[in-house]
Amino acid sequence: MFYEPGKTSHGLPHDPFKACVVPRPIGWISTVSLPGANDNPSTGEDVRHNLAPYSQFNNLTFDPPYIVFSANQQPAGHGQSRQKDTVRNVEATGVFVWNLATWDLREAVNITAEQVPHGVDEFERAGLEKEFSQVTERVRVPMVKASPVKFECVYHTTLRVPGTPPLGMADVVIGRVVGVHIADWALSADGKLDVKKTLPIARCGYYEYTVLRETFEMIIPGTDEMILAGLEGSSARVDSVGRSKGKGSGSKL
Repeated sequence: MFYEPGKTSHGLPHDPFKACVVPRPIGWISTVSLPGANDNPSTGEDVRHNLAPYSQFNNLTFDPPYIVFSANQQPAGHGQSRQKDTVRNVEATGVFVWNLATWDLREAVNITAEQVPHGVDEFERAGLEKEFSQVTERVRVPMVKASPVKFECVYHTTLRVPGTPPLGMADVVIGRVVGVHIADWALSADGKLDVKKTLPIARCGYYEYTVLRETFEMIIPGTDEMILAGLEGSSARVDSVGRSKGKGSGSKL
């Protein structure tokens, strides 16, 4: 089959596009809302906590590490749209946290996906215990304590991609990772993050999810040490190989 999105029909009972790009890791993003005080963040009584999952999410690079998530703006009537609370909070405070969505936390992830009025604390609504960011001192961002992996992030930029009404444009938010939390129990004996222990969940097409329980390894044949270091995501190894080849620490993949 072949179709041109927005021009010709795919002829199927369900749109296949999202089902083609699978699995997609979930951007379970926590933020802080500071009503009336976004220009002067504090830890006062006006602080509100927000948590929501986004299925358009991934890492961009590893040295320094950046991640990206996308949030469609919501229809607001009369041809207008409004940003999701998550995006507004990130742009106002300059910080956010990504929490790994896991099999054990799947019901809580689903609860935090529900559209609720502004100011509702999704942590409390989903019965999730909080802990707080350590690096983002200006604004302490709540994190899902039960999640085995968390990234503390500082806001970098937002790209806005046009949308077809009634959906609004998509806000593509990029952040730099400044703090990484990994639960000790999630590590294997040889010091690797073990997906058999964390059981990450991911989005597929339609209303479907999957859970990651198995992996396999492949190494590109004929690949030199620098490329292998980049594929592994090891900045220390990249630096070491670069120095040994006289390329300096600026050679990053």
